[in-house]
Amino acid sequence: MQEFLTSLLGSTHGVLAYATVFGILVACGLGVPLPEDISLILGGFLAHKGAASLSVMMVIGFAGILVGDSLIFLAGRRLGSQVGRSPTGFFARIVTPEKRAKVEGLFGLHGQKIVMIARFLPGVRAVTYFTAGSAGMSYWRFIFWDGLAALLSAPFFVWLGFHFGDKLDYAIERMKEGQLMVFGMLAVAGLAAFLWRKRVVAQRGAALKASVNNTSLSTHLLSGVASEVPSAPSPVFEMAEKASGTEGLRIRE
Repeated sequence: MQEFLTSLLGSTHGVLAYATVFGILVACGLGVPLPEDISLILGGFLAHKGAASLSVMMVIGFAGILVGDSLIFLAGRRLGSQVGRSPTGFFARIVTPEKRAKVEGLFGLHGQKIVMIARFLPGVRAVTYFTAGSAGMSYWRFIFWDGLAALLSAPFFVWLGFHFGDKLDYAIERMKEGQLMVFGMLAVAGLAAFLWRKRVVAQRGAALKASVNNTSLSTHLLSGVASEVPSAPSPVFEMAEKASGTEGLRIRE
């Protein structure tokens, strides 16, 4: 795939170079199996050899990512939950039931921040953004997290291709190693978050159980004290007794 992209972009120049990189990134956003990061690096390589402007290529890379991701997000919003649960259709080949179940689990673990995390996880980006749309996530919240991630990745990968233009294979290898490191760090962070949440839930359950036990004990003690206190005679009956005693004396007289 790297050779295909190199041959596709290698002879482009100027507007054609920008349009080709932009189109590839939009296709990547829709789930077409093209390496998005390598496309950005090759865009930087074009700037390295003078076929494009470095700053313009960074902007094109950023815009292409957002447009592609927005399209797959809006497709999820429109098609809803039917994709990923049926074996037919274009998106069914991208949003498989296994991938969708995995992404839904990530949403449950990390919340909406998974939109940003997925930018650095090739293979689940399109599924994540599609699922975000079908789950009813706000578009502006989606574009905030996605744009924040793209603002970090797009300029960096373009700069990487520009800076290591004479060692393109070296730059791509370093990029792949960096992705593995990021994936490992995210996996460790996810496991740590899961264990922390599990511990917090256990502590809250223990505290709630202790509170219920203390409440039951207090109620039992109060009921025992109340049963031991002698009942005082009613003032009404005392008055009646005094009144009847007085009337008895008057009759004897």
